[in-house]
Amino acid sequence: MLIGLISDTHGLLRAEALEALRGSDLILHAGDIGRSEVLDGLREIAPVVAVRGNTDREGWAASLPETQMVEAGGIFVYLLHDRQRLDVSPAVAGIAAVISGHSHRPSIRRDRGVLWINPGSAGPRRFSLPVSVARLHIEPGRLDGEIVKLPALKKRPNENRFPFFSDGE
Repeated sequence: MLIGLISDTHGLLRAEALEALRGSDLILHAGDIGRSEVLDGLREIAPVVAVRGNTDREGWAASLPETQMVEAGGIFVYLLHDRQRLDVSPAVAGIAAVISGHSHRPSIRRDRGVLWINPGSAGPRRFSLPVSVARLHIEPGRLDGEIVKLPALKKRPNENRFPFFSDGE
């Protein structure tokens, strides 16, 4: 099973992010979505589970939970925006992976049998941080993550306004 991971789109859905997530059986969005159209665009690829981030305050986001437990491929994945707000012990709760965003810094690490993944930010470029998404590969007896850095494209003049688009830069 392949799970696409994305976070911190802030209203911007890049064609490169869509392409990197193509082939996913499920997509998890770890918050700071920005606009409901981002989720609509992702749903064209695969079913989507999303959580609300700290900037998702408009009415469309009111129904999104702050955390979500997802069962996929026989394992439990815990999805939240800011891992500092984690309110469970993943190892004790039988959670195989924790997916979070917020920091805009892509990372993968294992700790006490739990895979921790932050896909980074797929939205407007911030500082010198990469633009990225991630993939979670689930196979019997095996769980692996991979960061997919998206091509560095020149910043567009209106990129800070968080527009929705999916036709590239």
